[in-house]
Formats: sequence, C-alpha cells, structure tokens
Amino acid sequence: MALLVLRRLVQTALILLGVAAITFLLLYALPADPARMIAGRSATAQTVANIRRELGLDQPLLVQFWTYLQGIVQGDLGRSYAQKTDVGSLIAARIPATLVLMAAGILVEVVLGLMFGIIAALRRGGAFDRVVMMASFVGVSAPQFVVALLLLYVFAVTLGWFPMSGFGTPAHVVLPAATLGILGAGWYARMVRSAMIDVLNQDYVRTARAKGLSSARIILRHALPNAMLPIIAMIGIDIGQFMGGVVVVEAVYGWPGIGQLAWQAIQQVDIPIIMGVTLVSALAIVLGNLVADIIAPLIDPRIRAR
Repeated sequence: MALLVLRRLVQTALILLGVAAITFLLLYALPADPARMIAGRSATAQTVANIRRELGLDQPLLVQFWTYLQGIVQGDLGRSYAQKTDVGSLIAARIPATLVLMAAGILVEVVLGLMFGIIAALRRGGAFDRVVMMASFVGVSAPQFVVALLLLYVFAVTLGWFPMSGFGTPAHVVLPAATLGILGAGWYARMVRSAMIDVLNQDYVRTARAKGLSSARIILRHALPNAMLPIIAMIGIDIGQFMGGVVVVEAVYGWPGIGQLAWQAIQQVDIPIIMGVTLVSALAIVLGNLVADIIAPLIDPRIRAR
C-alpha cells in the first residue's frame, strides 16, 4: 500500500506538470491580451506596454512558465490580474462552498443511482427496468442549464419552496444538488444495474440462495459490496470534477464556488486564476482516484490479494 501511494504521488507530480504546461501554452496562444483587458479600450499603447512589463508578459514563454513553476513549488499560485489578490487566497475562500455542493451532489446522485440501479437489475427486462434505462439516458443527455433552469422555475419561482440563488442555508443547496444529482444519477443507475446483473449470476450468490438466505441479505451482504467497485471509481472522478467547479450550475444558481470564480476569470482573461483552478481540479481528480484505489482493496479481498 505504501508503494502504491508513493507511486501515485510521483505520478501526481508528473500529471500536474503536464497539465500546467498544456494549460499555460493554450492560454499563451489566446488572441485576448490580459494587459489590454486590464488597461481598458481607451488606454494608450504605452500604458498597455507598461502593464505587460509589470505583469511579466513581455518575457519569453519559457521564462514565464519557469517563473510560474518556481512559485508553485513555494506554494504561490500567483496574483490575480484583475482582483490584485493572491490566487491561493481566492481559491481557498471558494473551497467551502464547493465542498458543500460536491458532497450534496454526490450524495444525491449516488443514492438515486443505487436505488434505481438495484431495482432495475432485480426486475431486468421489465417495465420498470425499461423506464429507468430511458430516464437515465435522458438524464445523462440533458444539458445542465436546461435542468437547472427548469428546477429553478418550478420550485423557486412557481412554488417558492427554495431560494433562487445564494449560499448559507440548507435550503440554498437543495436545487443545485438536485440538478447535479439528476444529471449524474443516470450514469450511476446504468453502472449499478450492469454490475448487479453480473454479480447476481455468480456462483456464490446462487449458493447463498440455496442456503435459504433472504433476498435482502443476499443483495446487501453479498451482491451490493461486489457491485460497488465501479461506483467507487466514479465517485473518485466526480470528486475531481466537482472540485474543479461546476461552472454552469454555479452560474445559474449564483453559487459562490470555484466554478463561478473560474467563469469570472475566463471573462477577464485572468490567467493566474485560470491556471490555479485548473491545477486544483487536476489535483482533486488524481487524489480522488487515489482514494478510490485505497478503498477498493478494503471492499474486495481479491484486489487486496493481488
């Protein structure tokens, strides 16, 4: 296990280096000029040149990237061009809201996915199974902004059950979490159904049935734990995606998370914030998968044996 963690840490450093290099190169190739955005349309060429020199944008690309890497090693993600504040502080201020939305969204999608996936597997080929598969297909295909606006209109505008936007109370998280849950539950339902169908046909399940064990015990004690492995991997991926910010959902609901910060930075061509959010997202994905790899052997003895 220690060797696995060490190997993954080395891979994490290499992945972050690659992500930083690719993102930096893509941002450098953008036609938009951060100095011009900061100076304004009426600024003179000399003013723009002074801002570029102040920000270090007049230096060669490799020099800029090397300077940025030196800052990362020291824990410095740079300084926002537009907000004149350390990027690390801006991201840290948004992390609590992002963590709340991440936990709530994953909880909703996992609960819905497990519930409908298990029932669909037990009633394979029936009407409920077909309805679940069709609904899951619609759910994973629906654009985020469509579902978000629909829920907002029905439950906030028409019924008035929940606030339209904001952060701070449990009521504020219901609609954003429901949006993420509905969209993600389709993937989990299909995955759980497929895994459960495979597990229910295994010899040890038939043996448990022959021993007279109840259906509930067979499902909860023998089938479901073995069907959870792909779900754990998906949760690890979702952790990284949600930590990077769900831009559309956060924009619709006015959720003050990392995604909203990234969207504002894109509009302002604030390269340090875009780089910081990208690296945080990449780090979260890698760590989420590492946690999944650590938990998987605890659930399945076969993986632990290998």
